[in-house]
Amino acid sequence: MMTPQLREAVYAALDRKALNLNLLNLKGISSFTDFFLICTGTSSRHMHAISEAILERLEERGVKVGHIEGYNDSEWILLDYLDFVVHIFSEKAREFYELERLWKNASREPIPTP
Repeated sequence: MMTPQLREAVYAALDRKALNLNLLNLKGISSFTDFFLICTGTSSRHMHAISEAILERLEERGVKVGHIEGYNDSEWILLDYLDFVVHIFSEKAREFYELERLWKNASREPIPTP
């Protein structure tokens, strides 16, 4: 079941027009997190806007990010909230890394709408 924090992360990404959202349920197949939220940004500015919206929305609700990676590189921004990990990719990086293929055993969850 999706946590309220993960739902807010999805809404924040949608508010910033993130593309191709995919939510993978990793419960039972991953020891480090329960969900991946994967999305695409059209430019480094767009990817930063998505990540900042998620960070701000969750911080307003008292949820702090555990770790951030890739913010300065802007090909793949990772926000680790322990129970879920947000992956914000450039189109090129998403095609290259293919996380959905790597985690093909994970079930796909429907993206909630605000």
